[in-house]
Amino acid sequence: MQAKPIPVPDELTRPFWEAAREHRLVVQRCIACGYYNHPPRSACDACLAQQLRFEQVSGQGRIYSFTVMHQRDVPGFEAEAPFINIVVELNEQPMLLMVSNLPFSERERVRIGTPVKVDFEERGEIVVPQFRILDP
Repeated sequence: MQAKPIPVPDELTRPFWEAAREHRLVVQRCIACGYYNHPPRSACDACLAQQLRFEQVSGQGRIYSFTVMHQRDVPGFEAEAPFINIVVELNEQPMLLMVSNLPFSERERVRIGTPVKVDFEERGEIVVPQFRILDP
């Protein structure tokens, strides 16, 4: 069994990973129009301006979509299969989406629209933002 993959920050994504190491979730935002962009990119999706900065967000959202992964050949996740991949729509903006995974034990609670909150998974040198279902 392999270890989970470790993201490799580059110049564009480094602020995202540095904030995650501090257990803060940040998203790139356009200075010109205020639109949030994720994943990070060099130009705004809404207005194409190139002046973007990272801003802290609430880390709260709702499950936008999900799928149950039964494959046991995904490197680093062999022992966790089956697991649930979720797409989270953050509260800050419609269609501001992030991907996460949940343990299979959460399958009874996973529904489109279920509220979630960011959590952080330590993977050695990197901390990966993940999401967890909010308890009622």
